[in-house]
Amino acid sequence: MKLYDINHLIIDDDFASEEYVTVDFTHNHKEYSITFKKADLEIMNSWVFQDGTSLPADLSVDLIESIREDVKKKI
Repeated sequence: MKLYDINHLIIDDDFASEEYVTVDFTHNHKEYSITFKKADLEIMNSWVFQDGTSLPADLSVDLIESIREDVKKKI
């Protein structure tokens, strides 16, 4: 069983210099968003949304790698 559910996957490929993939997901009853560079899936930023505010997210390496593998399969 996965520890998260991907809600949205957005591939931004209209930028002149870089392409990005943004993944919105739920983990432990909280909403998160991670943006990766499409070329190598390096993390650009990650956010947790709570109480109407977005804060930098502190996610485990294992969770990030699992999400990264899911993204590879989808793109």
